[in-house]
Amino acid sequence: MAVKAGAFGALVGAAAALMTWRTPAAPDLAPRGSEAGIAVRLLDNGFHTDLALPRRALEGRGGPLAQAVRSLGPGDWVRVGWGDAKFYVDQSPISDRLPDGARAFFRPGNRSVVMMDPEAVDPGRGMDPAQVVALTVSPAAFSRMAGRIEASLALSDGAPRVAAARPGDDARFFASRETFSLVHLCNHWTAQVLAAGGVGVRPVRSVLSGEVVDAARAAALDTAGRGD
Repeated sequence: MAVKAGAFGALVGAAAALMTWRTPAAPDLAPRGSEAGIAVRLLDNGFHTDLALPRRALEGRGGPLAQAVRSLGPGDWVRVGWGDAKFYVDQSPISDRLPDGARAFFRPGNRSVVMMDPEAVDPGRGMDPAQVVALTVSPAAFSRMAGRIEASLALSDGAPRVAAARPGDDARFFASRETFSLVHLCNHWTAQVLAAGGVGVRPVRSVLSGEVVDAARAAALDTAGRGD
């Protein structure tokens, strides 16, 4: 009995540790001195998070991600997100998509896509301030974030491949090499991109968009204090 109780206690402790574990924040997240910072926006619609990134900075890196961005329509900003290859693209009423949503959540190994949508102006403008977090990051941090996005792309002969597009919509959905399920959701992916740049996140709790927003907001406050 004592052995079982000890094992149960260890299991509870391990679960609590996973829930609270936070990735370390990078000291070079904020631009330093006269270094030019790069704007990043985290956008939250209440259950799903996207990132908005300056197009010029994405194209300036070169590589497959820049190639994907250059294929988009005009716009100085690019909204970037990730999700299930079917459920994320479909815009029919949610009530008609509940069975497919259950499939995306509970069946392992679902195909996924990286969404890129060109925007003429900062997509955070006009949104509820509670749904937008503005970050200014160093070029090194931005490059790592962009690298994490690029690593999601499934390449064909070294080039990104459009998996889906919607009529009358500028967004393009590029095939991703990652899989979507309950253990790897859209908000997990956004948190991983932020973490690549040096934002401290709690990976397990990042199932919720609010958790990702809180992590980004804490980083924004921290970088505002550390930039010099």
